[in-house]
Amino acid sequence: MKMLPYIGSGPYCYTNSLLMVLDDPALTPGLVETLTGSAFGFQLLFGGLPLFDAYGWDPDLGLDQALTLLGYTWQAHTFQNEKDALNALKEQVSASSPVFVGPLDMGLLKHQPESDRASGADHFVAVLDVKGGRVHLHDPQGHPWAALPEEVFLEAWKAEQIGYGQPYAMRTDFRRVREVKVPDALRALLPEAAKWAAGRDLPVPPGTLGGRAGLERLAQMVEQDFNDGLRGMFIHFSIRVGARRKTDAAAALALIGETETAKVLQTQARILGGLQYPAVQRDTSTLAAGLRELAELHGHLARQLAALRS
Repeated sequence: MKMLPYIGSGPYCYTNSLLMVLDDPALTPGLVETLTGSAFGFQLLFGGLPLFDAYGWDPDLGLDQALTLLGYTWQAHTFQNEKDALNALKEQVSASSPVFVGPLDMGLLKHQPESDRASGADHFVAVLDVKGGRVHLHDPQGHPWAALPEEVFLEAWKAEQIGYGQPYAMRTDFRRVREVKVPDALRALLPEAAKWAAGRDLPVPPGTLGGRAGLERLAQMVEQDFNDGLRGMFIHFSIRVGARRKTDAAAALALIGETETAKVLQTQARILGGLQYPAVQRDTSTLAAGLRELAELHGHLARQLAALRS
């Protein structure tokens, strides 16, 4: 099976923001996203929010993993009040611009159309400058050189409704202390991928289901009550990012000769991407059937990765 790459837009906010800060031509969004481990699982957060990433996974954990596999060290900062956060951000952009910032609440980033209230949707940006009472940033959601009043940016940066991390978070002082070749980083990923697929023992919100069990429960939910909230999550985020993650992971593993695992990932990506139309059209029978296919394939992927690990 030929690995077919995807090149185009998509919600890779933390990966794209990180690459703007690292400025390393050897790294690509697909590679970094794969190294975060996001492609190797599924979680039904709170028993109702479908996320095509691994049980217990979040972007902070994924970024830690990817940067470590690539040989980087960094400093993580959080602050308890907006004054300290803003002063520190000004200091960092003066010393080294851009600065990796997030999570922020996307609903409060008011340069984005129809963003006027906290949504709990996490987002990451590269801050370029703080000048004249405005925060200037590259927003990977399609807004280069966006500028927000300081008070608007700070409200989003407080991230009160984000379900992980701490307020006013940023990462600085990225240093590559080990030279790691891309194939070596991918091979080092495999044991971690196996753990994500099997299901790590990590704290999760009440009612959260992972992997096959989560996908089977989601299929039941689609059949019983495909409400506007669930449909919106599917069509605007979950399917798009999940299909891309699996496509990128398939290409990455094929690069190091793990063709059988790559085939499973690409098959998952093809099925998942094909669910966008039925989700938009409210074809719940096709959508539920596809989710059950993905549940079967998740078990296959977990076994495949476990065999590589042994």
